[in-house]
Amino acid sequence: MTDGGFGGGIDSSAILIPLHEARRERMELPVTFHRLELDLILRLYSRMVAAGEWRDYAIDHLKDKALFSVFRRTSEVPLFQIVKTPALARKQGAFSVVAANGAILKRGHELPRVLNVFDSKLKLVGA
Repeated sequence: MTDGGFGGGIDSSAILIPLHEARRERMELPVTFHRLELDLILRLYSRMVAAGEWRDYAIDHLKDKALFSVFRRTSEVPLFQIVKTPALARKQGAFSVVAANGAILKRGHELPRVLNVFDSKLKLVGA
């Protein structure tokens, strides 16, 4: 499709984009939670709010990871952080749950298994 005028008639669909530039643009996007991942997290959050344990949350999308932070009060540090780090997907697993003190409570490749750390378990109490 040439215009027959000045510019030599270059077709606009024939513009080449170097692959390294396209990859750089894609890699600069922040890491996000997918819809199904966010659905699992928000289901857990609503259960914990109904139980009266959690009251607020924050979602951060950073260059190298995505964070879902859970708060008991808005002005405090997060009680827990659910972290998605794609760089660790082939090693230890992309998902982890981190406590307020920085200790990793659970890490894995599948989000439902990692979120099982919040399931309440019955404990035997001695008399």
